[in-house]
Amino acid sequence: MKSAGSRFGMYERETSETRVYASVDLDGTGKAQISTGVGFFDHMLHQVARHGAIDLVINATGDLEVDEHHTVEDVGICLGKAVQQALGDMRGIYRYGWAIVPMDEALAMVAIDISGRPYLHFEASFRRERVGDLPSELVAEFFRSFSLHAHVTLHIRLIHAQNDHHAIEAIFKAFAKAFEMATRYNPRQSGVPSTKGYLEGASENPETSL
Repeated sequence: MKSAGSRFGMYERETSETRVYASVDLDGTGKAQISTGVGFFDHMLHQVARHGAIDLVINATGDLEVDEHHTVEDVGICLGKAVQQALGDMRGIYRYGWAIVPMDEALAMVAIDISGRPYLHFEASFRRERVGDLPSELVAEFFRSFSLHAHVTLHIRLIHAQNDHHAIEAIFKAFAKAFEMATRYNPRQSGVPSTKGYLEGASENPETSL
């Protein structure tokens, strides 16, 4: 089992559309250095670090003059790959995590399985096209990119909300708490949390039964 503070991962990606650096320490304390050029998105990523008790560094520059899509999607890709690296062999983790989080009148539910099988179920609708400078439709795109490249199963449901700011913030906070639970060490189990004895990325593991 890795010692506390050793579960660190980083990933850097440069394309004609974006340049993104992401690093994560799963045994951190909630520190964050975030700069994507999309202010409300930065605010949400700070929530992930603080409420997930991880240290997070994300620096992104992208073609925001086109729109925000490439930047948000590529941050999800890089964060997912950094998380997968930080998880290592996944020995001793709880694997499953879930949370129901309120944000005033909004209530969101998130469940995660660090399974090696990327999947996103996203059940939320928003009233506004944008919250701040973040298009509401990109909330799902971020989590889709993250789940695909972190190789996790992710279920997200907005139970109810009136205010879109509160709705999106509840989703990100619930994700943070579920993620923190799933990646936490289980003192009663030192092995890989699977009857197969291993967990791998979906692209490398053709089996579908755990």
